[in-house]
Amino acid sequence: MSDIRTVKAIFIISWIAATCWACGCADGQQTQQQDTQKTEPADAVLERLNKMTSELTSYEARIEYKYLQPLLESESLNKGVLYYTRSAGTAALRVNFDTRKQEDEKEQKYIEQFIVLDGAALTHPAQQFKGIWLVQLDYQLKTVKYYQLAEPNDPNAPADLFELAGRNLPMLGFTRTKDLKREFEIAIVEPPKDTSKEITQVHLKVKPNSVYKDDYVSMDFWIDRKLGLPAKAVAVKTEPEPPYGEIQEITFLNPKVNKGIDANVFELKIPKGFSEPEITPLSKDGTQK
Repeated sequence: MSDIRTVKAIFIISWIAATCWACGCADGQQTQQQDTQKTEPADAVLERLNKMTSELTSYEARIEYKYLQPLLESESLNKGVLYYTRSAGTAALRVNFDTRKQEDEKEQKYIEQFIVLDGAALTHPAQQFKGIWLVQLDYQLKTVKYYQLAEPNDPNAPADLFELAGRNLPMLGFTRTKDLKREFEIAIVEPPKDTSKEITQVHLKVKPNSVYKDDYVSMDFWIDRKLGLPAKAVAVKTEPEPPYGEIQEITFLNPKVNKGIDANVFELKIPKGFSEPEITPLSKDGTQK
């Protein structure tokens, strides 16, 4: 997972774990929303998500991250836990992976952790860190990598992590519907007759002039109507050329919404014996160097 695009994709796709819960999880709204979602257009689904996600304060779930390479007939599966919290204009995110399974091999212990935090929390004798940073801890190689995600903003108006993620991949529920429609062809996918109708699938096809055209072909989000929570997200990349585009898939399990998360979860602790951090700041045009 050392490629920066892959590392960031883990977070970018994972943000949607916190976006779709509002479809029906609020008391007294679930039955009505289940009935209306069967016939309502995509615009109505998205607008409701935009309205309700503002109430999100925390999210925790088991996740399974699968990376498929059709051309090489290869795939890997990492399992772990996602944590997200937001309050008073600030937010934090962490993913702790515990195991990895490659192709038909037996699942093995494989610890890799990713944390998004303010640069002020990072220390280095020869450098000051400003803005938002992504930290990657690889326990197998005992390496630490810092990737700058954003320059510092006005301290009175800090950027939310969802807004930051949306610069790379749209966030259902956080990206305005009109902005999504500018970049994608959006449709609610009718499920096959022999499958459960408790799942709503939203399909986003990248338009030829979209800002995402160089990275993605399409994205799909599955929403569990009964729970009002996302079940899965899949993104198909442009490389290699279709139909062999690599596929990133996130599945969300046992979610806990607005239950609160201990602040200690988001603290950065570099174990003894790890290498000096490899630092990748943003270039002047706002991209990774």
